[in-house]
Amino acid sequence: MFRMPAEWDPHERTWMAWPGPNTTFADPAELAESRAAWAAVARAVRRFEPVTMVVGPGQADSAAALLGPGVDLVERDLDDAWMRDIGPTFVTDEEGQLAAVDWVFNGWGAQEWASWEHDSKIAAHIADLASVPVHRSRLVNEGGGLQVDGEGTVLLTETVQLGPERNPGWTREQVEAEVHAQLGTTKAIWLPRGLTGDYPPPSSRLRSNRGDPLHSYGTLGHVDIVAAFAAPGVVLVHSQPDPAHPDHELCKGIAALLRAETDAKGRPLEVIEVRAPEGLKDEDGHWVDHSYINHYLCNGGVVLCAFDDPRDEEAAALFRRLFPDREVTLVDARTIFAGGGGIHCITQQQPAHGRSAPRPKPVA
Repeated sequence: MFRMPAEWDPHERTWMAWPGPNTTFADPAELAESRAAWAAVARAVRRFEPVTMVVGPGQADSAAALLGPGVDLVERDLDDAWMRDIGPTFVTDEEGQLAAVDWVFNGWGAQEWASWEHDSKIAAHIADLASVPVHRSRLVNEGGGLQVDGEGTVLLTETVQLGPERNPGWTREQVEAEVHAQLGTTKAIWLPRGLTGDYPPPSSRLRSNRGDPLHSYGTLGHVDIVAAFAAPGVVLVHSQPDPAHPDHELCKGIAALLRAETDAKGRPLEVIEVRAPEGLKDEDGHWVDHSYINHYLCNGGVVLCAFDDPRDEEAAALFRRLFPDREVTLVDARTIFAGGGGIHCITQQQPAHGRSAPRPKPVA
């Protein structure tokens, strides 16, 4: 039986995807800022484990110049750069053999700004590069839409897996059965929805403070910005202490829901609330979903979102207490969040496993 290991288990490497010219990064200045932000994350992760960056055709040289030495590059066609969602979810069996779950990807619910002709094939490409078999799922899903504890429990969100944009006609029981079959989990805990900023209004009706059309990106409720396991039986939850923010009551309700839950082993969940940054809105006056929950655990390290905010160091101190054997590295994530995600959203772990994995095939 295959199961998805917890993120704190050892990794073989981290996979990422390089931003290219597309709807998300249409402005050349925004694209340059995003590439610098992705490169900062890649360099931070590379200090702890190997990193492979998938880049669009012809972009390897310019990517290498920003990434610096030590990051492997492979060229494949890409639509966007959110590897957590377009890449495979890796699973292992009792003998330590590795496989890659290939969910159906439809642009986060076929959103008007998204394209996914190439991204829908990236999971299979990475499985081939890693030389592992593919487990194809019929479920429309993304890696950012789930969190596991490695011991049978998975966190999901009703507006993602049960949303009509992704899986019309699927019942909760059908979704759970498919998730459990692919991840080796036995209990699903459902959050009602995600953070407010993760639900984009129709972009055609939005204007930036410069008067330009404004795209507002979101996943329709990914869990990895709201809640994440820190250990079996321990879950971190985004907390918005400011009553002015629409997430204030939502986060209180999610924390209460999780405190009333048990995990797959029957343990009551210990809930640790992680306060949001003090900043509430972006430069265009829209509520932000800045969150420290969207961190990435790698071998010996925690790569933590920073926002040039007074609460950055408070969050870092909390993560140092939670993970005393790991080095906490803060990386500015404001540019990444402006594109619709965070550090966890642009990284995908390949677990260590029982046989020696071949090095991914390099750029031709």
